[in-house]
Amino acid sequence: MKRVTRTLALCTLLVAALPAQAAGQHRPAHRESYGTKAPYAPEQAPGTYQQPPAGFTPVFTENVSRHGSRAATDSEDGDLVLAVWDKAQTAGQLTGRGEEFGPKVRALQAVMAQVGYGNLSGRGEQEMRDTADRMAERLPSLFSKIAADGEKIDVVSSGQGRAIDSGNEFTGALAAADPDLKPLIGPIRTDKDLLYFHKAAGGAAYRDYIAHDQRLADTLKSITGGPRTHEAARSVLRRLFKADFVAALADADQVAAAQGVYNLYAIAPAMVEESPDGAGWGMERYISRSDAAWFGYLSDAEDFYEKGPGFSDSDITYKMAGVLLADFFKQVEAKKAGTSDLGAELRFTHAEEIIPLAALMGLPGSTEPATPGEPYTYADNPWRGASVSPLGANIQWDVFEKDGRYLVRMLYNERETAFRAGCRPVSKGGSKFYDLDELERCFGRA
Repeated sequence: MKRVTRTLALCTLLVAALPAQAAGQHRPAHRESYGTKAPYAPEQAPGTYQQPPAGFTPVFTENVSRHGSRAATDSEDGDLVLAVWDKAQTAGQLTGRGEEFGPKVRALQAVMAQVGYGNLSGRGEQEMRDTADRMAERLPSLFSKIAADGEKIDVVSSGQGRAIDSGNEFTGALAAADPDLKPLIGPIRTDKDLLYFHKAAGGAAYRDYIAHDQRLADTLKSITGGPRTHEAARSVLRRLFKADFVAALADADQVAAAQGVYNLYAIAPAMVEESPDGAGWGMERYISRSDAAWFGYLSDAEDFYEKGPGFSDSDITYKMAGVLLADFFKQVEAKKAGTSDLGAELRFTHAEEIIPLAALMGLPGSTEPATPGEPYTYADNPWRGASVSPLGANIQWDVFEKDGRYLVRMLYNERETAFRAGCRPVSKGGSKFYDLDELERCFGRA
């Protein structure tokens, strides 16, 4: 839900109430309910990647990564929920779980403030280091070649603190694994046009769409404003507050408070290393699986229409990602032309860039826009924020060469991934390797 909605609801509330296994890592069954705040886990196990065709060796790699797990960007959700909790406590209107909830939220707020709102958490730092280690382990001969030949590793970010810190953690892990790489890793440079395009000049039309498109506003209102949302909100609050207290709140205040509870639930896994015993915050105790799933769907719907495939008759949400896709091609083309001294190009950015790029490229889960008048639902669309752009999400192209011929393999969240329909791999039977010339043709660059 929109920040302004929650802020206004807080004001009225204060007056009126005076709210699995994957690659060896645990992936909870309800991970989907975290939306794009889901912590990162690689999608493919080491040792299961295809080998390149005979004689091809890696000569270059490039990626774009979302920053790792982080603290909430501000204290608004915690402040809102605690304002309601304090009022209920004073009135003797807390349930048994509600009694526990306020102190736990205060503790979570305190550690997020200590880490710094919007900054990488301990988990986020580790996600970046682990992803870098796996990259190096997948391409040992490439990084040995980079070190031996003195090739450069270029590092670029959006300029935002969590993206810069992600780049530092990532490259620090590469240097720790092979100290010969350290002098070859360039200082992190900023390119907002490339990696913060939704706020740069190229995103002007997009920002106008977000601010003023009536169809967008009406569609999101139709999804979020229905009776199911109000039912879920009351269900969330009744776990914490007694029924009379909940009933006395206006409908909008109920939704705002429940949204705040959900947002704390969703961010808590990112802060697991800062929890008192390192085992987590247990926020799932305060929201049922079904209610978390509903609010997760609402979050996904907003991201789908504002950043992802969106409406089938418009590309406004992802067209601007063309600058980033073009840079992927530019880097490989320069390597092939012999005009680049880079062994790796590493980029660090945000969900606002990863999600549109996934839609533009037609990556799995991002291939189906919504027909106008038929709102996005889980039942008829595969788009899920937790899969498309979890915290730490990444897209990587590995480049292999033999006798002047260049092949590209793509990894999406470390899973070997086919390029979009119409792009032909080098061989039938599920090969994930593509001739660069074929990709140029398929993406209209030839």
